Amino acid sequence: MIGLKNDRITERLEALRDMTPELEAAALIGVEGLTIAASSSEESDDEHLAAMSAAMLALGDRIASELGRGELEQLYIKGDKGYVLLMGVDERAVLTALASAEAKLGLLFLELRRAVEAVRLLL
Repeated sequence: MIGLKNDRITERLEALRDMTPELEAAALIGVEGLTIAASSSEESDDEHLAAMSAAMLALGDRIASELGRGELEQLYIKGDKGYVLLMGVDERAVLTALASAEAKLGLLFLELRRAVEAVRLLL
């Protein structure tokens, strides 16, 4: 059953990447730092992405809480070569996306929110 769920989540992540050419990778990461499902246009280190995502999520949660900003919804990092975006799915998982510098953030966040809703139903 878990394998079938993960396959469906992977299919949804691949559909997200198909709809969003600037999206280089998308992964559903458990809060403990393990990859649940992933889709990437290039050879990526899923374990490294998962560990970094879990660390970013933990720090983002702490910052939002301690500075009175409420529950963390999304987090993004902009570098000169692109973006790292995290969106909370539920208390168990986060959707992490790597996008090129050419990505239109408004459209990307819209598609990521839709993907989060779809993945939430699959978990």
